Amino acid sequence: MISTNDSTLICTLGGKPQIVTFALDWLLARGEQVREVFAVHLSAEDERVARSLARLAEEFAGDTYRGRPCRFRPVPLRRADGVLTAIRTEAEAETVREIVFRLVTDLKRAGRTLHLCLAGGPRMMGLMVLSAAMLHCGHADRVWHIYTEPDLLAQAGAGAVMHDEVGGRVWLVQVPVVPWGAYLGSLLGAGPAGQTPSEVLARQTAWLDSTERRRCQQVWNDLTRREREVVRAFAEGLTPQQVAERLVISIKTVSSHTTNIFSKCRPVWEIPDGQNLSFHFLREKFRAFLEHSVPPVG
Repeated sequence: MISTNDSTLICTLGGKPQIVTFALDWLLARGEQVREVFAVHLSAEDERVARSLARLAEEFAGDTYRGRPCRFRPVPLRRADGVLTAIRTEAEAETVREIVFRLVTDLKRAGRTLHLCLAGGPRMMGLMVLSAAMLHCGHADRVWHIYTEPDLLAQAGAGAVMHDEVGGRVWLVQVPVVPWGAYLGSLLGAGPAGQTPSEVLARQTAWLDSTERRRCQQVWNDLTRREREVVRAFAEGLTPQQVAERLVISIKTVSSHTTNIFSKCRPVWEIPDGQNLSFHFLREKFRAFLEHSVPPVG
């Protein structure tokens, strides 16, 4: 689940700066080498945002965090007439999307592994970061929901407590997201300069429809009958235990079939051997293909 290379954390920020430090502490405790943190935020004219930025500046003084190198980079949602104070109109939402889109695009082009925590600030900020992540992130990137125990949540307030020193009161829960960026990488730099996120999405979606069908068909043709049954079961939403029960085989056998299936998928989708795959990959990739292209075996 956790990568071994340096990575970057992107958080949406409102009046609770501890969301950033709680998420970062959780990742660092699990061996993640986070070297840079970006906080997307509205105008610091809002006293809560200003306090959050000041509190985080203290935590990252000298481009270090708790004794290790880590840079903090605020990302104000700025347009020509100043930083947004709220997101009230479609035009303001488009400004947010363009800024977030550019941030995620630049980081992925720089080869960064991303962790995205979308719990702070207005919901629209989180939705725009999620949209950008779906377009540009790959299998190594993660979108997180943060859960904080009620007692710590009450103590933390607006940054009164920045770290779970007791431990075990904060968790990051992965949000399942289809990483279209893993399959659309060849298009990220294509197309006319200055395209809006909406135009890029439309272009990528059209490409995806035909390319994904072709890839799925190539793998499907190479699968054994039993492997096809396993893929179909996962595509229908079953868990490994449920697949084992349906096919009357052991979990170990399901795992063996899945490993073989992944070995046939990797070269088709150009996925490195060292990159972890789960059964969710089969569900995401083959669900639509099996619903529309391959009739069930009666």
